[in-house]
Amino acid sequence: MTTIAFPRITRRLRAERLYGQTALHEAQALRYRVFSSEFDARLEGAEAGLDRDEFDAHCSHIGVRDLDSGELVATTRLLDNRAALRLGRFYSEGEFSLHGLTELDAPILEIGRTCVHPAYRNGATISVLWGELAEALNQGGYRYLMGCASIPMRDGGVQAQAIMQRLRERYLRTELLHANPRTPLPVLELPENVIAETPPLLKAYLRLGAKICGEPCWDPDFQVADVFILLKRDELCPRYARHFKAAV
Repeated sequence: MTTIAFPRITRRLRAERLYGQTALHEAQALRYRVFSSEFDARLEGAEAGLDRDEFDAHCSHIGVRDLDSGELVATTRLLDNRAALRLGRFYSEGEFSLHGLTELDAPILEIGRTCVHPAYRNGATISVLWGELAEALNQGGYRYLMGCASIPMRDGGVQAQAIMQRLRERYLRTELLHANPRTPLPVLELPENVIAETPPLLKAYLRLGAKICGEPCWDPDFQVADVFILLKRDELCPRYARHFKAAV
């Protein structure tokens, strides 16, 4: 029997700051493709094939580009406490009452709308994105990173409830900030042995050292349960601290 070895695909990826309307449209188009296909989300800008909202103009945007194809393959947006003050709120405050937020008394960066092209969901892409996120944190001197990570709700909430049963013991922490969902999930009684796979992005945040700060919020537009996460820079997982070299 002849065994054929196929060469591994090595992609050349580069992180970049996304400046200008053209780059922003690239990010919004990638977000639309991912969110509409995977969550069947109701998106502002859908008629133009974009995911956009009022926060985009106030955020900085970062991405990962495949240098061979020129395609943008990952993106996220960042909203700091100064921009949130001008807007009147962080994006997360539309879903959660954030008790203790004003008492943190330190620069905060909110991460949101993170998405990765399905063909690029691997450690290499996330590592490149995290490296650029680290640069943004270091340059701004931010002490906290916060935001939402989503769990699909197409099954009525079984996956979300099963994941939360597992995460509460290890990752729930509310003494710094308590995120109270404005729209709690429907109550489901599940056996303790029901398990579900944690979505990659939520898993990545937890590996960084992030904690969850309360129960999830039901987001009907995206058909997801959003889990609020908070990362304190001096509690970074040592494995990732090299990216955030100025953090500790």
